[in-house]
Amino acid sequence: MTDRGSARHFDLSDDGLRLTLAGAWRLAELPALAPELAGARPRAPLTVDGEKLASLDSAAALQLVRSLAAAGVDPAAIRWQGFSAPHRRVLDDVLRRGTALAEAVPTARRGWLASIGVHATIILREGVEHLNFMGEMLAAFVEVARSPRRLRLRELTTQLEQACLNAIPVVILVTLLIGVVFAYLLGLQAEQYGANIFVVDGVGIGMSREFAPIIVAIIVAGRSGAAFTAQLGSMRLTEETDAIRTLGLSPMQVLVVPRVLALLIALPLLSFIGLVAGLVGAGLVADAMLGIPPVAFADRLHFALDISHVWAGLVKTPVFALAVAVIGCRMGMHVGRDTRAVGLATTSTVVQGIVNVILLDAAFAVLFQELGI
Repeated sequence: MTDRGSARHFDLSDDGLRLTLAGAWRLAELPALAPELAGARPRAPLTVDGEKLASLDSAAALQLVRSLAAAGVDPAAIRWQGFSAPHRRVLDDVLRRGTALAEAVPTARRGWLASIGVHATIILREGVEHLNFMGEMLAAFVEVARSPRRLRLRELTTQLEQACLNAIPVVILVTLLIGVVFAYLLGLQAEQYGANIFVVDGVGIGMSREFAPIIVAIIVAGRSGAAFTAQLGSMRLTEETDAIRTLGLSPMQVLVVPRVLALLIALPLLSFIGLVAGLVGAGLVADAMLGIPPVAFADRLHFALDISHVWAGLVKTPVFALAVAVIGCRMGMHVGRDTRAVGLATTSTVVQGIVNVILLDAAFAVLFQELGI
């Protein structure tokens, strides 16, 4: 048996009981080795002699084992002799991994009820871990309150710039368009009954109580929450958090507290800006489509929009901010130490943040209804 040149890869005895390997057995030789091995007819009990091998890699060893198994010879019953120590290590590794793969039992497919239970368990575990992280964060806040010097003002101002100032353009744009669309759709219906002026009531109350807080919170969850996870995850990946601990500092105080505090300050301000932008967008549509000039719009808004509606919307924003910040920081601080895990954690942060904001908003709606607010 020869390869493309004149060098022999192996010799098989006439009775098929002894296989002598020779030359180079490497990945590059597989195109010649595979057909030669397929044409060989070894028989048990087989002895394989590797004394004349020049080189052996795992790809060629795997091809040999598979070819012998395909010929009906059990690799576990073969007598391997004459192999050098490096070649024997490669061969043993291939045999061991091949046995493990053969013994692996395929995972049974779960039913729909079992899948629901598994996912419910995962969600419950995530919730418990978020609560544990919140407890650690609150303990860090208490320590900072006792000793205000521990608060990193430079980090706080940096996070305020990123989470608040840099987010103002996108918040204004999105809420302005939401106000335009809301007023337009509401105006189409109100115009049929000659109740154009009541569009101002609907837009004012809707934007202040629901649309501005929840839309801004979703924007922040997708923007700042994901940024927190990516930043802290990258720091964990490069072992910067371990370096902070080595210096005797607390990563919770250095990294988490400024981010949470910045979001607690930023979200109410951004929600108020979003409310104003949404009302401006609604005023533009009311003037162009419904014949309500800006002065009349502002006058009706002053009459219809009680300050309690504004407070009902703003009081929810710190809770939204706390949920988004805890999820973003916790996912970043506990991410796996590889780049793929950082990306998965960032995606999970966005999804969890948005879902939690909507759930909290629903809880506030029920609470306000019970309290008559």
